[in-house]
Amino acid sequence: MATKHRIAEENKEAEKLIPPSSPDGSKVGINYTGEYIKSFNVTLDDGTKVNCKRRGLKLTLTIGDKKGDGLLRRLDHGPEVKDILRHALEDAAEDAGAKFSVEDGAIYLEVDK
Repeated sequence: MATKHRIAEENKEAEKLIPPSSPDGSKVGINYTGEYIKSFNVTLDDGTKVNCKRRGLKLTLTIGDKKGDGLLRRLDHGPEVKDILRHALEDAAEDAGAKFSVEDGAIYLEVDK
């Protein structure tokens, strides 16, 4: 049985870092990604810790003792940086045994129990 947890509101401040308003040279929105994933560092209602880190083009999402990775892939999911990040987060969540979604401006993780 899966439990859906609201992680946070989408970080609207991060949108100011989307190129071309804030060019970063990466073509995948590295600065936007770094700011967006800050809201993923939370503890769920059941005490499970959630953490998301970026190293280069790789995102690592940790949910309790499970980890999942996703890559920022411009050629597969670009050129829109929001789409690139969303696909990387979906991949990382799936790899960690969860489902990532955004509904009405809020970020959700559906975690299997």
